[in-house]
Amino acid sequence: MSRIAKNPVVIPAGVDIKIESEVLTVKGKNGQLTLSLPRKVNIVFSDRQLAIIPINDNREADSLSGTIRALVANMVKGVAEGFEKRLQLIGVGYRAQAQGNILNLSLGFSHPVVYQMPKGVTVQTPSQTEIVLFGADKQAVGQVASEIRAFRSPEPYKGKGVRYVGEVVVMKEAKKK
Repeated sequence: MSRIAKNPVVIPAGVDIKIESEVLTVKGKNGQLTLSLPRKVNIVFSDRQLAIIPINDNREADSLSGTIRALVANMVKGVAEGFEKRLQLIGVGYRAQAQGNILNLSLGFSHPVVYQMPKGVTVQTPSQTEIVLFGADKQAVGQVASEIRAFRSPEPYKGKGVRYVGEVVVMKEAKKK
């Protein structure tokens, strides 16, 4: 059995779990997430804990049980606490402004970049050079952060661009004559 799948997922207070015919629904204060379950794993719910058990002992069911356990743990944490990604803009004239579900970015192009937030992800801009993304779905928050970073990823000579908070950009030395 997968080492990750051996640990049960502890369900905190305020989180409801519903298992119906190959669909797992997790509901909490930050929203509701669903996951379609493969037939190779079985989920057992008892004493505020979820145990993921492979149906047979083949390699695919074993690895799938670990993956499903990690996805379920992220769903439970997401609806209970939520996930947050922070981005910062480095560069002269680089600005961000959130207006509801729309993020307006000025990244040194001849045109402004307008990004529509998907459902379930909220955006805040505490300052003009900071972006804070928040949501219950870890994968969706990470995907949005990656798409925003891709508009102007950090370049290695001056370090200008959109980067994650705490990201280290290795700087190159300028060419010499």
